[in-house]
Amino acid sequence: MDHLELVNKAIDGDEASFALLIQERREHIYRMAFTYVNNQDDALEIVQETVYRAFISVHKLKQAQYFNTWLTKIAVNCAIDYLRKKKKVVYVEQVQEASYVQHSREDKMVLYEALGQLDEKSKTVLMLRYFEDRSIKDIADLLDTPVSTVKSIIYRGLEKLKLNLGERELLE
Repeated sequence: MDHLELVNKAIDGDEASFALLIQERREHIYRMAFTYVNNQDDALEIVQETVYRAFISVHKLKQAQYFNTWLTKIAVNCAIDYLRKKKKVVYVEQVQEASYVQHSREDKMVLYEALGQLDEKSKTVLMLRYFEDRSIKDIADLLDTPVSTVKSIIYRGLEKLKLNLGERELLE
């Protein structure tokens, strides 16, 4: 059965189809949650909340082809809500190693620490763009923000990131 058929069945109330869809995306949801909270237990709690919210509202999804985008949006909102509730300072330290150029562990820690100093919106947009490899249009749709605003957030976020990294180099 293809992905769209599963989504349509889930929308129609088939719990088994919904479970299969979540099974396919659980690692993605967990990684995203973990980059926000940097704690396994908190990330699992965000995943649980994401699955719950998705389950109770899947029938409202109008276009099956946007299931993954819709689920990612729920995960981002759950992570942000969680952080607001807990009022934690987040330092992103680990992202599962992907196909990007390998750097030393120390370089990665410096980068994630600099990311952690950004405001929520900038961090979210940069993570979606560069860690999740989302298009600018996709990010705009996920965050209900105009494309031009997303571009501005990326530009300002990268500038802040460069400043944060530059200040760190000056201190060393």
